[in-house]
Amino acid sequence: MSLVTPGVAFLCRGVAYLSVYVGSTYYGASQLAIYYGVEIPNWVIITGALIAAPVLGRLYVSLRDFKHKRRAAALGARVVPRIVGAKIGNLDVVERAMNNSEKGYVGEDMQDPLTTLGPTFNLNIMYSDLIFTTSPEHVKLILATDFQNFVKGERFGESMRSVLGTGVFNSDGEMWKFHRSLTRPVFARDRIADFDIFDRHADQVLAVLKQRLREGHAVDFQDLMGRFTIDTATEFLFGTCVHTLSAGLPYPPNATYLPNGLKSSQKNAADEFADAFLKAQEIIANRERLSWIWPLFEINKDKTADSMKIVNAYIEPVIKEAVERKRNSPPQDKNVDDKEAEKEGCLLDHLLDVTTDPVVLRDETLNIMIAGRDTTAATLTFVIYLLSQHPDVLQRLRAEILEKVGPNRRPNFEDLKDLKYLRAVLNETLRLFPIVPFNVRQSVNEAIWPSPIPSEKPLYIPPKTSVVYSVFLMHRRKDLWGPDAEEFDPDRFLDDRLKKYLLKNSFVFLPFNAGPRICLGQQYAYNEMSFMVIRLLQSFSDISLDLASAPKEAVPPADWAKGTGRKAIEKVRPKNHLTMYASGGVWVKMTEATN
Repeated sequence: MSLVTPGVAFLCRGVAYLSVYVGSTYYGASQLAIYYGVEIPNWVIITGALIAAPVLGRLYVSLRDFKHKRRAAALGARVVPRIVGAKIGNLDVVERAMNNSEKGYVGEDMQDPLTTLGPTFNLNIMYSDLIFTTSPEHVKLILATDFQNFVKGERFGESMRSVLGTGVFNSDGEMWKFHRSLTRPVFARDRIADFDIFDRHADQVLAVLKQRLREGHAVDFQDLMGRFTIDTATEFLFGTCVHTLSAGLPYPPNATYLPNGLKSSQKNAADEFADAFLKAQEIIANRERLSWIWPLFEINKDKTADSMKIVNAYIEPVIKEAVERKRNSPPQDKNVDDKEAEKEGCLLDHLLDVTTDPVVLRDETLNIMIAGRDTTAATLTFVIYLLSQHPDVLQRLRAEILEKVGPNRRPNFEDLKDLKYLRAVLNETLRLFPIVPFNVRQSVNEAIWPSPIPSEKPLYIPPKTSVVYSVFLMHRRKDLWGPDAEEFDPDRFLDDRLKKYLLKNSFVFLPFNAGPRICLGQQYAYNEMSFMVIRLLQSFSDISLDLASAPKEAVPPADWAKGTGRKAIEKVRPKNHLTMYASGGVWVKMTEATN
């Protein structure tokens, strides 16, 4: 284990800064003493410097804030309104965020400041500006119109680096452009090979699902979709499937009769990889909640180290084998059109055409793994959850599928374009449970944002300021989506509300981000999710949530019913790390269709 943990490195930097400060103070005081001909004991100078440090620090913060206010006024703007916490450095705000991530509803800790301060405010964690926004106008500036001025930034990069490395989600500038260029070709068009992959693994999903349901047990659909998407993702990424669907599904924790005495699936290496990757993502998400002080919570060790040891042990041999395979493969036929060649082959094959650097390959595949596995699995999970709570939507969707595709036929590209209600169901799910609920950028230079309150002056964003934007909370704003914004209603993507809300401002709906960093795999995700939903509803006519089979952590606390909005009616526990998921899974039973 490395002795240079994030916490130790953080403290070393702090000690270095303090040493420079004390040394400078000592030298200055000594020179003054000599000049005035007085003697000041060394211990007095050093003690005085240490005592004065927090005072000087607070003075620095006050001067910085004063400078920002003056600069804002000079530009005809105002500083972003701040949360005034009850504890030093707004540590109570951090505590609420950490507590809410464990026990509360997603984004609930932001509701009070959103109500009192408006859609854009300053969390000011440990005297460091941290702007939070749910304003589509501001999100548009961050992601598109002022894209060059808002980067991931060094602080975000440092907190994510132990997991994401310098992959596409954790890089800026030329490095980001390089990673983007690596993955763009394979996502550039619909590929028949993708549907072949979906079909093989969808057949496996249906087989294991029917087997378990026929035993009389509920199925954790989140676990099932996690297996489906990791099998498809590894085949898409590496050209080699890890076959997690073959490992067997977990049984409900309260199951009494189990065949062969089995309590759950036998975890294989791919399961352990998925569990470790999930844990690593939870840790780096908590780092963001803790703001710049997160290293202080990792003094003894890098909390991601154990998980990433498992992740790397799994992925590095796969990459090594692919590199060797590429090295020993015959040269590509020059008569083959490059554009035709792009249509087939796994992502790793395309990456190997550009680089054989194992670090670059690992970072890029892990970044795409999050996009291709976690996000699609989560959306499919929430689709099934919402259909279980809205049988009318399920029956209407199933009727469309049977009419357009039929009860058995494999869907094709044209079918997906023709299934308008299916796309509306997916979009409505992505609206209520967007894949990446919170995201962060850092300003390079100062910026002026329009005021969310028309009568107020615009907002001043200082340079090098962290900015968090929440698509999750923006998607649920009633002034942007109507009074029924927290209700599940796919028709809002088909009726007059589409023109009234979404077409008026496309930035109110951003499940796949926007601007130059828009998700390259957006169409791939829609294809995979659509394909799986079609296959499921061809085979099953009814879906019900089975709370009796769910573990304790999957069931919302009783006091949630006293809450407001979706919290009061939710039957699962939405949570998030980098992406959305349901705590404890989504346990369902389904009725096989007789058609």
